[in-house]
Amino acid sequence: MSDVFGLILPLFGLIGLGYLAGRLSAQPLEALGWLSTFVVYFALPALFFKLLSTTPVEKLASASFIATNIGVTFAVFATTLLIGLATTRGMLAEAAIQGLAGAYGNIGYMGPSIAILALGETAAVPVALVFCFENIMHFVNAPALMALAGRTQESLGRAIAEVLRKILLHPFILATIAGVAAAYLGLAPPAPVERLVSYLAQAAAPCALFAMGVTMALRPLRRVPLALTYIVPMKLVVHPLVMYLALAAVGGLDPVWVHTAVLLSALPTATNVFVIAQQYGVWVERASAAILTTTVASIVTVSALIYAVKYGMLNGY
Repeated sequence: MSDVFGLILPLFGLIGLGYLAGRLSAQPLEALGWLSTFVVYFALPALFFKLLSTTPVEKLASASFIATNIGVTFAVFATTLLIGLATTRGMLAEAAIQGLAGAYGNIGYMGPSIAILALGETAAVPVALVFCFENIMHFVNAPALMALAGRTQESLGRAIAEVLRKILLHPFILATIAGVAAAYLGLAPPAPVERLVSYLAQAAAPCALFAMGVTMALRPLRRVPLALTYIVPMKLVVHPLVMYLALAAVGGLDPVWVHTAVLLSALPTATNVFVIAQQYGVWVERASAAILTTTVASIVTVSALIYAVKYGMLNGY
């Protein structure tokens, strides 16, 4: 149990320190901008590139793993969306954000940190695959549903072009492509460049988690929306449970890959959900509440899941 606590404490401790700094400091949320830029455009891309570029390329292709992961996450998204439609009496825009809150985990900020610390560097490849394909799905779902809900004035062509631009130019995805290309071609950067990439990669986890804590502190929970009664269990319990059952049914997968996918699916709602809600001007405060609530609750649920993995309680894997 002490080793599990030792893994969890640094991760949630960094979030806690960021939260404390946000509460005690007089700095506005906008002051976090440069740290967020460093994390998104430099540190996390460096981490993805560093780990993928040294991975044998044959390990980077697993159609059954990718299809199952995407299928489960989409099913959770669609289920939460339908529940949201029922509770909001057909308000598609609000239901779409609820769907994202129930299925879009914090796989960018928390994913690499928690998976690699808990499962080792062999978790890097499934983390990158889950990140790329799940983000592509969410980047497509959000604008498509908002267009159907009448929340955007763009033409269909412009909406498609914007989705493609966000996918192709996202720094994490560019870094993943570069890492896969380097692995395929057997290329290695010069020693000074490699050291720079390593420094950036080492900074990714602490900076990302600290920034997340500050963001939570400066977006306090003012009231608990009714929707959280189904979003929180959907995100933290149903999503990882169905992911495990589906991957176990597929069979033949590396246990580390299965554990990584389950762990990533158990992560709290991504901060990107708030960004999307803010972009379209719908369900903004409640999206922030979903992020805060799932993050706090995940201290218990993610700790329990890591304990189960560490002590062989996930039968079959």
